[in-house]
Amino acid sequence: MSAPSSGGASRDGYGNGLLRLASDPRVVVLEADLGKSTKSCHFRSKYPSRTFSMGIAEQNMMLVAAGMASSGKIPFASTFAIFTERAFEQVRNGIARPELTVHICGSHGGIHTGTDGSSAQSIEDLAIYRTIPGMTVIHPSDDLSAEELTVQLLDYSGPSYMRTARNKTPRIYNNNSVTGLTIGKGSLIMEGSDVCIIACGVMVNEAISAAKTLSSEGISASVVDMHTLKPLDTELIDACINNCGCLVTAEDHSVIAGLGGAVAEYLSTTASAPLEMVGVADKFGQSGSSSELMQAMGLTSNDIVAAAHRSISRK
Repeated sequence: MSAPSSGGASRDGYGNGLLRLASDPRVVVLEADLGKSTKSCHFRSKYPSRTFSMGIAEQNMMLVAAGMASSGKIPFASTFAIFTERAFEQVRNGIARPELTVHICGSHGGIHTGTDGSSAQSIEDLAIYRTIPGMTVIHPSDDLSAEELTVQLLDYSGPSYMRTARNKTPRIYNNNSVTGLTIGKGSLIMEGSDVCIIACGVMVNEAISAAKTLSSEGISASVVDMHTLKPLDTELIDACINNCGCLVTAEDHSVIAGLGGAVAEYLSTTASAPLEMVGVADKFGQSGSSSELMQAMGLTSNDIVAAAHRSISRK
């Protein structure tokens, strides 16, 4: 599947998805003073009576969303990914423990945020939310997939966390192919036989570039968009192992307990295969442009190519 040359940011897809859900009167939107950044502002402009601006009070926003969910509403609450972390206790005890359907969106996730610096770069959010029982964790790769997966959340019971990105990225899908996405099922973007690259978020585009480089070297690579980290599509992982015999994971997130961690956890319980992880090492980010930080943190397509060679050598 070839990616179109232009696209949008996954946060734009979240905003568009909310508008598509507006016909259901149960849908309400909560903001923490960042609706313009998370793109929930588009819903607010058309449906102000169903949008609630909670100010810079993320803990309160989560508990208000919990109250709305317990009253029959379907709340979508958004802020920056890093700011959702200060509300961990409220998400855990107020939303997830009573199994309420609240959909949280953390925008500007990962080091791709760039010049805002390490204090604003959430490199651990996916890991944090994976640990909460019953929590669905999603990280779309482009604007169209973010929109489609947001729309699907309307019929998805229980709490969820979706991470979106600030910057525009090339589209992985088109208007037809995106309709084939399903929460909890990874998407096979390219099919190969030597190594399988499992990626999420902005790293899916890097994985596609890496696969093309590997192809020029005579190496056939599969690419999977694992947009749902929890529940993990283990059937697709099994198929990748059977077809390729070794794996690489790629994520704009810590290598600890994110996508790579999820895949490694599964491999530890089943027939194993060589796995190399591309992600942020055990360190904080820094300030710089997105491209500079991708280089500094080892998140480029060249880093994926190198990891693929290492994984293949371990077969």
